[in-house]
Parts: sequence; C-alpha cells; structure tokens
Amino acid sequence: MAQMGYEPNFEAEPSEAFSKTIGIILPSSQRDVYENAFHLEIIRGIGQFCNQRRYVNTVITGEDDAEVLDAIQSMVANTQADGFILLYSKKDCPVAAYLRSEGLLHVIVGKAAQSANQTIYIDNDNALAGEEATDYLYEMGHRRIAPREGDCVEIDTLNDSYEPALKALLTAPDRPTAVLVSDDILAVVLEQFCSKLGLRIPKDLSIVSFNNSLFSRITNPPLTTVDVNPYQLGIEAASQTINHIENPNLLATKIIVPHQLIVRESCCPPPENRTAALPGGAL
Repeated sequence: MAQMGYEPNFEAEPSEAFSKTIGIILPSSQRDVYENAFHLEIIRGIGQFCNQRRYVNTVITGEDDAEVLDAIQSMVANTQADGFILLYSKKDCPVAAYLRSEGLLHVIVGKAAQSANQTIYIDNDNALAGEEATDYLYEMGHRRIAPREGDCVEIDTLNDSYEPALKALLTAPDRPTAVLVSDDILAVVLEQFCSKLGLRIPKDLSIVSFNNSLFSRITNPPLTTVDVNPYQLGIEAASQTINHIENPNLLATKIIVPHQLIVRESCCPPPENRTAALPGGAL
C-alpha cells in the first residue's frame, strides 16, 4: 500500500470512523513558538495516539489570544471539536477562561493556573526537576547558582532587549558560576552571549538547561539538560482527552510524566574548586 501510494478514502468508511476531532491549541505567537521542537514533540505524541484511536486532530494557532479564541469559538459554533488540548498554561488566560465558562472538555499541558482541582492536566514535577538540577550543580561545588531570586532574567523574545540584564548578571562581582535555563533555545542564546563577554562554557560558567531538544545536542559544548519527555506528555494528553470524551462522568485527572537529567559537557566544578584541587593551584 505504501509503495503504491495508496491513500484511504475516509468518506467511504463507516460514519463512526474518524468521527471525533480534538483541537490542539498552541500558545499565541507571531513566530518564536513555532521554532521550538518542544511543541512539535508534544503534537507528535498527540497525533500518534489519536491515529491509534481513530480520532482527528487539528492545530489551532494565531498571532494573539484574540485570534486563537476566535478560531476556537468558530469550531465550537460549527460543532467541529469534541475536546481541546492546550499546550500551555498561564495566568489570566482568556482561552482557558472561555473553555471553563462554556463547560468545554479541555486538557492542559502544564499545571492549571486556575481551578486546578476541576481541570484535567498533564505535567512534569518541574519543582523537583529544578531541585535535582540544582543539586547536581551543588554537588559539583557550585554555590553561586542562578536561579537565586535576584538572578532571574526573563527572556520573552529572541532579540537584543535581554542583553543589558544578562550582562549585569554575568559581570557582577559575585556573578553566578552556574545557571539554570528554562529551555535549550535560551541556553544556546546564553552560550552565544557568554562568547561575546569572553566567558568560557563550562570553565567560567556551567549551564543546565531543559527539554533535551536537538539544540542541546548540536551546540558546542553539548548541553546538560533535563529531558521532560514531551512526546510522552502528548500521548498522555491525547489519552486523557479521549478517555473523558468517551466517559464524560470521569473526575478530572492529573498525570505527572517523569523527567531525566541528561549529563553532557556544559558543566564542570567552579574555578575555585578546580584551583584548590590541583597541585600549585594550576588550571
């Protein structure tokens, strides 16, 4: 069938085949979100599970929340979706608020920001993952580790606006010797900025990132990173959505997907530890 290019004729199949549709809601963005493999891996997991259960899935996106909300409302008005999966969670989200107010079945990837007890969500134990990453650096000898509260730098878009805050952090007299970064793409940005400042990774700054994407493997040096298993997040999200479509009286479930620290070459003991450990203090 594959060699001959056969394509099934869904119109000729029984009406119940592929008769249910799940809307996959991406965070609103003009561009950056679509370059992140994290969301692609989640969608791959959703798609694989939906195919097995003969459900259709469709991606909903837009440049802002209003555009995304308009697309969802159009689908609802035309009864084109039986459930939704939000690939994000944020406070005061108009999309999540609309789904709650209308009583529409939805599953959130990430911990629900509001009404957590009544919301189905799939998440990692991010607090534990951050703690384990910090422990890894601490056991290596690091004591000045960002994310100390005063060391947090938030990067919303990949432009030059973040550089002053990063420069202030990395050139301070008590600058951190190690940093936790919330995403591999941002860790690559940090590596490039460190190069501008003449800081070497990992000799001058150790980095632990999150997501174990392609970026973490091909950058120089390869990144130590926390694999949060986005493919499995997608499978669990699809599974719970379909379970609740087929069993409407189920209670809201919360699924925690395990994570794993992947050790590569972006971390080493801090300079003071390396100096003390070698004869004559040589590096």
